[in-house]
Amino acid sequence: MGTTSPAWARSSRPLEYAVQVDLLLTNARIHTMSDAQPHAGSLAVLNGRVVALDEDVPAARAVDLGGRTVVPGFHDAHNHMAMSGMRLREIDLSSSAIRTLDELYDAVKRAAAEIGPGEWIVGSGYDQNKLGGEHPARARLDEIAPRHLVWLKHTSGHMCVVGGAVLDAADLDAVPEGGVVVRDDAGVPTGLLLEQAQELVQRMVKPYSTGVLTECIAAASQQYAAEGLVAVTECGIGGGWVGNSPVEAAAYQRALTEGRLRQRVTLMPVSDALHEVERSEDEGPAYGMDLGLRTGFGGDRLRLGAMKVFSDGSLIGHTAAMFEPFANSPGNAGFLQDDVESLRDMILGAHLAGWQVATHAIGDRAVSTVIDIYSEVLAEYPRDDHRHRIEHCGVCRPDDVARIAALGLVPTPQGRFITEIGDGMIEALGPVRTAWCYRGQSFLDAGVTLTGSSDRPVVLGAPLLGIQAMVTRRTSGGQLLAPDEAVSAYDALRAYTLGSAYASFLDDVSGSLEVGKYADLVVLGTDPLAADPETIAEISVEASMLAGELTHGEL
Repeated sequence: MGTTSPAWARSSRPLEYAVQVDLLLTNARIHTMSDAQPHAGSLAVLNGRVVALDEDVPAARAVDLGGRTVVPGFHDAHNHMAMSGMRLREIDLSSSAIRTLDELYDAVKRAAAEIGPGEWIVGSGYDQNKLGGEHPARARLDEIAPRHLVWLKHTSGHMCVVGGAVLDAADLDAVPEGGVVVRDDAGVPTGLLLEQAQELVQRMVKPYSTGVLTECIAAASQQYAAEGLVAVTECGIGGGWVGNSPVEAAAYQRALTEGRLRQRVTLMPVSDALHEVERSEDEGPAYGMDLGLRTGFGGDRLRLGAMKVFSDGSLIGHTAAMFEPFANSPGNAGFLQDDVESLRDMILGAHLAGWQVATHAIGDRAVSTVIDIYSEVLAEYPRDDHRHRIEHCGVCRPDDVARIAALGLVPTPQGRFITEIGDGMIEALGPVRTAWCYRGQSFLDAGVTLTGSSDRPVVLGAPLLGIQAMVTRRTSGGQLLAPDEAVSAYDALRAYTLGSAYASFLDDVSGSLEVGKYADLVVLGTDPLAADPETIAEISVEASMLAGELTHGEL
């Protein structure tokens, strides 16, 4: 994407004589995230773009910010927007609402009393690690709601528990590759479905209608704007257990057309929704989308991003692929969701079709395997500025940090995981591997672009929460998780702005406040670079702007 020069830039006269700007913000403490001019006291906007910093120019509207802080609007490099909107409609089973299994069962019982037999009871966000180490029991759910379709989603998104009525309706003989239906010693399903096995349930409710998805996207977008988000990457649409509809992009387009999409959105199609594409012999085989559409198609508000590929599962769910067994699950080292050769073929085909590739990899074995594949593909078919990604990059061995840097890969770790599920990760990994978990400073030291993301609704997604976690690395239980990986407040802020914009190829138009870029910005009540690190999450978002237009609050 190129940047079109605004009218003032083409004028032969000085700015103050050429044109009146639309908006001038003055008396501000501006952190631009630009190396050329890191700080400014004023900012001018014309036609949605920044046209001047620290210049006194005539303006149709001038606003004195009274010393408040302005930073680039936040970018979330890995989130699930439609799913976040859906969870606003579901029973909240997160640790902030549910503290024990008995409380969970009570919530299900209340829901069953309010709706008729045969209806769905859907809850989301439970974490067995915070419920005494046990998943909800199918037998208990069947006692409480024997005639309802009970579906309880794990906070990780990588597993769920269902009641007997759902299991009776599902085709348990058609478990997708990479999925597991957990059974007891007698071979009876416990109700716990791992990874791709969740599709057995999803086939009963999907595809969701475009109307429902649009409403969910709009609800999430409004919340995001209040948290200062100006751009997000939707990590998985169109297929697999993470997608919601084969025509899911239409819901985003509808939300944009209706003026209800308040962020720039980059869409990641799931590899399950794509296919081999026939091309001319001289171009060779490819894997992707009809018409040759690929990463970059679209505009600055809504566009195609990377192709999403899964290699393994979840760390706290013990389905991530590890070299050695989990510390608290002897004999279990997780698993890859497909054989290595198939994974290589898919990544190669996507690369040859021109896609940016984003491969989900959390366990150290999965991360290392994905790096191996990227290395082989790029050695045989080099491509400049590919920005291939490793989603999460949860447990990364020291040698693999250097390999990521050498290959120009972009990892997308989630700082907020440290706070909300960090205690469970420490228990799963043990002391040695915990030091490799959701790295920050090691990536910066190696010259890797650090990004900021949440994976919401797995955890709370407000960027200031994530920034605080990246700086403090303190779990909800008070432990420090790999404290050597803590980064400065500046680097955390840069990760959630320019770093994540880079990961989604938006850094030429957003992510920093520079002349020529969009006026995507946030006004904060307190300067996060001067605040006590333990209070960063408490900073108020007083206004959010996208291309110079308010999406939240007021100036």
